[in-house]
Amino acid sequence: MIAPTFDGTFPPNWTAEILPQRPMILPSRHYVYPGVVEEVERGALEVLIQPKGDSQPFLATFALGFRDPATPTGIWSMPDPAWLCAVSGGYAYLVNVAEPERFTFLRYRPVLSIHKAEGNIAQSALSESQSVTGYLGGGLLLFVGHHSILAWGREGEAWESERLSWEGITVDRFDGHMLHGRGWDLRTDKDLPFALDLRTGLRTGERID
Repeated sequence: MIAPTFDGTFPPNWTAEILPQRPMILPSRHYVYPGVVEEVERGALEVLIQPKGDSQPFLATFALGFRDPATPTGIWSMPDPAWLCAVSGGYAYLVNVAEPERFTFLRYRPVLSIHKAEGNIAQSALSESQSVTGYLGGGLLLFVGHHSILAWGREGEAWESERLSWEGITVDRFDGHMLHGRGWDLRTDKDLPFALDLRTGLRTGERID
């Protein structure tokens, strides 16, 4: 089993401890995500979360998605410091730590990799014909699926890319406000390069039909 990841790049308003197993004595607050799922405890990610301030800690149980070691598991901080991202076998849960009842069960199942785009992107660099749906600063957390990439910013979901691959995406590097990667093309049986504008999610280069 691969050890869970903990990434606190974005400064959080909480601390979290990934537990090897569920404690025998449960804290007074315990939340199970996504809430209604069969055998949620089998292989689940157990996390003890402490919000900053006077709030009491709570135990969060995140249902396992896939047992494939290629799928990520761990905790990531988010551009909004009040939110936490937990991934359990490729199932991604975004939780408001101050109000743990508020969460998003990400539609990419599984998420295959997670990447961070830090810093600010100036809106002035965009043409008047382009629109911005949430990424003007504070960075992005990027969720890579089989076919496309979903970006989450301080205000929530920022954008979703078009299809970048028929099966599997490789993120190679970040260059300013651009993400460079490769996606597999069914017609040519080759990995084709692409570039995404992190401000909008729009791509340049040859497209996957």
